[in-house]
Amino acid sequence: VMKQRMQVQGTKKSWALTATKGNISQTPGAPMYNYYNGMFHAGCSIWRDHGLKGLYAGYWSTLARDVPFAGLMVTFYEAMKELTEYGKRKYLPESNLHASSSFEGLLLGGLAGGFSAYLTTPLDVIKTRLQVQGSTTSYNGWLDAITKTWANEGMSGLFKGSIPRIIWYIPASAFTFMAVEFLRDHFNEKIDTDARELTGLSMDTRSEVEEAA
Repeated sequence: VMKQRMQVQGTKKSWALTATKGNISQTPGAPMYNYYNGMFHAGCSIWRDHGLKGLYAGYWSTLARDVPFAGLMVTFYEAMKELTEYGKRKYLPESNLHASSSFEGLLLGGLAGGFSAYLTTPLDVIKTRLQVQGSTTSYNGWLDAITKTWANEGMSGLFKGSIPRIIWYIPASAFTFMAVEFLRDHFNEKIDTDARELTGLSMDTRSEVEEAA
């Protein structure tokens, strides 16, 4: 909530000009919420004016966005990974071309994040509008926000900001899955090494028992 409000407020000068023009008011001459000088000021102001409920505005809509986003991202990634492996086996069975799993994670993770971000943009739009509306009663909950946005702006209104959202999530998801694949390879290699050492130890023990007998 604090991030969203601080991002939409702009500079102190622009905020003052907007408030003067009356573009952000719940009653004539009353601003929607004050200008925030920093995160601490924003948190204290929201707590003072709206209580705990204000700091958790859009909580359910955040869950409604993040849960399907995470599910779609992992599903897309695993599906593309399997498709890539299938393509290698079918079209390049004898090829020496080899890409590291970290590079595949970077590429496929970025695509998975981009697709998921686009599909969940409407949920992000609703979440953001609920969080930045302040004291005004523009939307009476998640369903009301969807209904009004669809009625007033149509499909394009629900997909506003989709391109910046995709641009943000492609590198974020790419580096996330690259790190996952790197750590997976590292720990798998360590597990294999430990297993070989354990096997060798067991064999040595058996040999000593046989010699003693």
